[in-house]
Amino acid sequence: MIGAGAMGGGMALLMAENGISVSIQDPSSKTVDALMKTAEEQGIHSKLSKYENYKALAASLGSPKVIFFSLPHGTVGDTVVEGLYKYLDKGDIIVDCSNEEWVNTQRRQGKLVAQGVYYIGCGVSGGYQAARRGPSMCPGGQEAALDLMMPLFEKMAAKAADGTPCVAKIGMGGAGHYVKMIHNGVEHGMMSCISEAWEIMNKHMGMKYDDIGKVFEKWSTEGELKNTFLVKIGAEICEKKDNSGDHVLGDVQDKVVQDIDGSEGTGIWSNTQATSLHVPAPTLSTAHYLRVVSAFRGQRKHVAETFHGSFLPTKFTFSSSSEQDTFIEDLRLAVYSTCLAAYVQGISIIDVADKQNKWCTDFGNIVQIWRAGCIIQADHISSLLAEIFHPSSTSIYKNHNLLFEPSIVADLKKGFESLKRVVAKGVQENAVVPSMSATLEWLKYMGNLELPTQFYEAELDYFGKHMYDSKEMDGKLDTDYQVPVTGKRHFEWKPA
Repeated sequence: MIGAGAMGGGMALLMAENGISVSIQDPSSKTVDALMKTAEEQGIHSKLSKYENYKALAASLGSPKVIFFSLPHGTVGDTVVEGLYKYLDKGDIIVDCSNEEWVNTQRRQGKLVAQGVYYIGCGVSGGYQAARRGPSMCPGGQEAALDLMMPLFEKMAAKAADGTPCVAKIGMGGAGHYVKMIHNGVEHGMMSCISEAWEIMNKHMGMKYDDIGKVFEKWSTEGELKNTFLVKIGAEICEKKDNSGDHVLGDVQDKVVQDIDGSEGTGIWSNTQATSLHVPAPTLSTAHYLRVVSAFRGQRKHVAETFHGSFLPTKFTFSSSSEQDTFIEDLRLAVYSTCLAAYVQGISIIDVADKQNKWCTDFGNIVQIWRAGCIIQADHISSLLAEIFHPSSTSIYKNHNLLFEPSIVADLKKGFESLKRVVAKGVQENAVVPSMSATLEWLKYMGNLELPTQFYEAELDYFGKHMYDSKEMDGKLDTDYQVPVTGKRHFEWKPA
């Protein structure tokens, strides 16, 4: 294991607990020493060994050597591969469990293939707690390497309610890291809408942290949000108190900085992919923009001063407790609809990328790894997707647009009016609801055949001679799978 931080150290302890000998190397000797001390406290230190350099590390391993990475994304991985290169032999396997960008994964696979060394890009989800107790694992790469590694992966991975491991072969090339990247984009959309619901209940409805925690507890134990990990931990966060008896949440500043400080890249990459592949994913994108603006709190203070307190949030008022309860149910369905939309958008991005890169991605296996141990665990959504992507499914649309699937559409239709009421009230009272409002707009325009872009296209043709399709002469050419092409018509709106 190269990289003994929270994730790498957790996985090393997990493997040691399962009887596997692990050689550890990390640039920080103190980090390894702390890990060894933890292993000693847990009675598994005999399975861990510390090494100062790559030569000694490689010499400690049998053949084929299996080397896990848990590193910061980017050039660090290239540096480590370069340092290991002369100690690697044909058949050795590198398993990169970092949140690495998929293009880097594929480039390293190409570099090592001539040496006969396998490189698996394996996304790991569930946070540092899951790394220690059993994460969701998302491996992609050459079939031969995946076959060799699956028994170990299955031993390490989280187990679903039916006992099956939350790991499976995802596809070739960089598919493993790509799917983990989109998992994180979906995660951001889900976290945003849950946070928006929390702020509505706390800032606009005046509910106390413990009362909001009870709402989240109820949501996570029944209905469409049952056993949704982010809702479940939301209850714990709302109720947790420090040694002084104060709520820990009350002292947390409203800043998400991981995209800015370079420690997290998946949100940026997933949105870049959605844009470059022409997949509308506004739930994911808008959630990312909220993260970005939150990081620059100093700028927000300046803007607030400039606007002299305009757009301040105001209280939601209800005529009775039953009316408030009805609104909280609307809020639950709005959160669920937004979470489902994030899933739908994420799967669409993966589908387009898979076809472009020819990874042969197994969507049924994606559902399998997203059941337990991962951040976006959501039992009801998983059950919907499992039915669609099951090998025996009769769906003609699987691996394509989930908005064609009756079960998905039925749930989104059920939540639409609740989503609309929540967003409308939020607009009226200046609530910050970006992911929920983006989801509402997405639902409205995805199935709309009378978009404002009719006028937009006319303006483009007016000043740029960009051409357009005629409703009368060209309208029947549009089909489900048609790639959009330049229009055939131009009108000389105004002579040059």
